[in-house]
Formats: sequence, structure tokens, C-alpha cells
Amino acid sequence: MKQLLILLVAATAFSASADGDAARGLNLFETCRGCHSVPDYTNAFPNYPVPKIGGQHASRVFAALAAYKSGERGHPTMHAQAASLSDQDMQDLAAYIASFGGAPQGAAKGTAPAKAAVCAACHGADGNSPSPEFPILAGQHAGYLLQALHQYHSGARSNPIMGPQAKALTELEMREIATYFSAQPSPLRTLPLSTGK
Repeated sequence: MKQLLILLVAATAFSASADGDAARGLNLFETCRGCHSVPDYTNAFPNYPVPKIGGQHASRVFAALAAYKSGERGHPTMHAQAASLSDQDMQDLAAYIASFGGAPQGAAKGTAPAKAAVCAACHGADGNSPSPEFPILAGQHAGYLLQALHQYHSGARSNPIMGPQAKALTELEMREIATYFSAQPSPLRTLPLSTGK
């Protein structure tokens, strides 16, 4: 039943995110700036970088917010932020956040580890998922990617696709995958600290 709920949330995220109002999302984002607009800002405990979200697929931002709101993803601050958001609020935030993408920046670094080939089916060979159904991994902080893999591995994050994939990885393989994808050219950005108002 839980897997069906996850798939329904993902399907809703994909269809609903196209209806977001980025201008309204800008106003809603003000409470998010303290973390997501500070380059290299880290979560206190456990200690890992706050993710770059600017330019992420709107459907993935919506799905993440819905997961924090429902408690599927555990993070006290994010749960508190998402708990009062309506679906429309999440769509508007997702539209605003996604609007900060651009052409992938940087040069590719390193050779893909063998286990990254499994990731490529959904996330793209370099982590730049062409499909809005799957998040962009390229250019994301390695520490954040590793934290997410640990959570999927332990079951702290529940996902019918990622759970089994992460459980099959060793700690070294998770580190290699996170390091590789973080070093690839990416459209992901830290959002601006000020709107210039």
C-alpha cells in the first residue's frame, strides 16, 4: 500500500507541477532562503550540505515537498516548512525553484564507477536526467547525494525504485557514485539570497 501511495504522489507531482505560478512561488520561497540561498550551507545534524535546488525539475521539487509534508522523508525543519503548504503552494514553489536552471556548467570530471551504470537508466549517464520524472543528480553536493543514498539504504527514505538499488550498494560504491555525479556539469544552482526588491 505504501508503494502505491508513493507512486500516486509521484504521478500527482508530475502532472501538477506544470500548473505552478513562479511569481507566487517567489514570495513563498522567502522562508526557504536562509538555507537554500546560502552557498555550501550545511545541515547541523547529521552534517551534510543543504542541496542545490535551483533548476531541479519542478515535478521533483513538488514530490520532495509532498514527501516532507507527509513524513515520508524525515527532516524536522523541512517537515515544519512543508506541513502548512497546500498542493498549489508546493506547485508554485516548484515552478519558482525550477526557473533558476540553465545550461549545464562546468567540465565533466572523472570516470563513471561501474555501479553508476544502474543510475543512468533514470538519471542519465552524467546525472542530467532528461525526464522530469527523475531528479537531476549532476552537480549536486556529494555529501547530500551520499546522505540520500544512506537514507534509501537504511529505509529512512522510502521509494520502491531507490530502496532496492541503494541496499545493493556498499559504502565505498555509494561514495564513488556521489563523488562522480557531483563532479558533472549541471544546471543546478543555489538560489539567490536576495530578490533585488
